[in-house]
Amino acid sequence: MPNSFTLHPSSFRDPSGFIFEKDGVLYRQVNKIFKDDFDFFISSGCYANLVKQGLLIPHETIQENLTDSSDYYLTLKPELISLISYPFEWSFDMLRDAALLTLQLLIESVAHGLVLKDATPYNIQWHNGKLIFIDSLSFEKYNEEKPWIAYRQFCENFLSPLLLMHYSKLPLQQLQLAYPEGIPLAITKSLLPWRSKFSLYTYLHIHLHAKVSAKGDTTDNKTANFSNQKLLNLVSSLETLIGKLKTPGQQTAWSAYYNEAAQRDDYLARKTQIIKGWLTNLVDVKTAVDFGANDGLFSKLLASHNIKTIASDFDPICINNLYKEIKSKKEKKVQPLILDIANPSPSIGVSNTERTAFLKRAKVDIAIALAVIHHLAIGKNIYFAQVAESFQQVCNYLIIEFVPKTDEKIQLMLNNKKDIYDHYTEEGFTQSFSHYFKIEEKLPVGSSGRVLYLMKKHG
Repeated sequence: MPNSFTLHPSSFRDPSGFIFEKDGVLYRQVNKIFKDDFDFFISSGCYANLVKQGLLIPHETIQENLTDSSDYYLTLKPELISLISYPFEWSFDMLRDAALLTLQLLIESVAHGLVLKDATPYNIQWHNGKLIFIDSLSFEKYNEEKPWIAYRQFCENFLSPLLLMHYSKLPLQQLQLAYPEGIPLAITKSLLPWRSKFSLYTYLHIHLHAKVSAKGDTTDNKTANFSNQKLLNLVSSLETLIGKLKTPGQQTAWSAYYNEAAQRDDYLARKTQIIKGWLTNLVDVKTAVDFGANDGLFSKLLASHNIKTIASDFDPICINNLYKEIKSKKEKKVQPLILDIANPSPSIGVSNTERTAFLKRAKVDIAIALAVIHHLAIGKNIYFAQVAESFQQVCNYLIIEFVPKTDEKIQLMLNNKKDIYDHYTEEGFTQSFSHYFKIEEKLPVGSSGRVLYLMKKHG
């Protein structure tokens, strides 16, 4: 059919428009109902200002009704985001920066006579080494008789998880997976310690906000005098509060992993040399995912070969440290992500299609899994075949390190558990992976007893 298109499964909540795919290209339709607001967004100079500052994803305007919709007003072709990520995959500082970006967008829009009508982190993505807002239909004309419509959404999606992590001193990203539309104010209030009430802005934005909301006396839709200055004062108080929040934890058992690995004779140097050689020959590799990235040593190696890389690790502190490093150095090729490959992000939302599972989102040319297999097979009791099946969903090439059972790290793991892993052999490993991959090359990693494999997926 000439006008066939696919509606994006997460784009259905806003009557202003929707995202769709046609002939392999992603578009955004602006509906007639949003015509006046969108025209003002463009004519006011707000769009041009936000794009110039790198705060909003740019788009092309296409004067063609690609959906044959009676609601059609305009078609936009936004610049493509390579990987959509979700807030429960972000580190603390990344979520905090996303919150501050949202408030900055609100300030910029108010200066142009507009207001941000949405305050969801799902409208923010990682693009070319920085966070950027992706929804051009989130800006509407500012009405001083109405309070900020997205205030509660902001508090539940940004302030709630940040405050809970700040006070507990624990990474609690999984709470955002449990509450994808924001952690309810009442729950946040009940989980925060009593002393949090002595913080004026925490009391106002969470405790008092929750109390008023529980009475059903919210002002979200009431007519009130909510001047430009009142809104900016609200934003200022939120910025002040968020700016004072401290990152939970600084070090874990894995934070100094590569410092220790560098002490093992020629292990790290030889591993780096082998991978560099393979990458040099793989000229068609442009995208990658690093499973178990830790501090990003090998993710940065991939990036140095001009390979756009997802640096994933289950340790939120390692990923947070990497995020801060990437931010300070303005590294454009590495995207840090919290991910446990033993339990990757699932599909959630309406019909379990609104937010896509990681293994379906991440389609890359190459994956690397270094010093990971023993943690999965022995630490998590996952069979080699299951690991191989997961990896083949993501990549065409695979660099994976086999750690023999005699390795001191595995022996430490077996100190506190019964050795029931007779199947954990290099032969069993290669047999299981050969169902999905062809072994292109294998090389020993110095004198460590470990072996690096370069594999290519069948077909």
